[in-house]
Amino acid sequence: MPQARRCDPSGAAITAIDNTCEGITARCCNGVTFEANAAILTVPLPLLSEIVLPSVARERAAATADIGFGNVVKILFRFATKWWAEIGGQSLADLSFLRSSAKVPTWWTQHPAEYFVLTGWFAGPKADGVSSLTEAELIDMGLVSLAETFGLPAERIRRDLFAPRAINWGNDPFARGAYSFATPKTREALAVLRRPGSDGIFFSGEALYAGPDMGTVEAALASGRETAQTILNGSPAAPPWVR
Repeated sequence: MPQARRCDPSGAAITAIDNTCEGITARCCNGVTFEANAAILTVPLPLLSEIVLPSVARERAAATADIGFGNVVKILFRFATKWWAEIGGQSLADLSFLRSSAKVPTWWTQHPAEYFVLTGWFAGPKADGVSSLTEAELIDMGLVSLAETFGLPAERIRRDLFAPRAINWGNDPFARGAYSFATPKTREALAVLRRPGSDGIFFSGEALYAGPDMGTVEAALASGRETAQTILNGSPAAPPWVR
């Protein structure tokens, strides 16, 4: 039975994966190496090209050029009160999701959970267009968008705000974006990448999911489960969406 060993929680970026007589060796940027029978690569697509791979795995990885990859900006506001519960005499206590024409057009609440949190979201070219903005500037954008959407002064909303965050996943060096999407060539690319390699190197993650929920957390979980079963059982597992 293979033994599991916990990795160093301080972490280090993997720069290369080699085939050896005993299996796989992963080399980190700090000089540390890890040895195993197999390697599962689940990094975001833009990072895959930065890892040196053996020739067979590198040829398979080249198929990722035919899978789309996009960006997301996410804004999280935690408030002291549920100030949106009643606006202009209208009850919005059960509000869960809304869309508008504001710069941050999409927002959702935690309803029915009683957490006073609003999450803002926008993606694609619009997210790419704010790459130079700081977190503080994205937070201000979110406040102005909420003010426009609810017809309230931005300072009124800011008074109840005590834990703001804004994340531009495109600027994260270990993400470079947030989700995959299909192109006309993606199905062929998935067939190449999902094929178990004889070199002990496997590709997995939401971008490698061939079911109906591509680009989601559910897709990442399903792909990871399938890859793990492929390694443990020696044959690909039946995808959950056909069970």
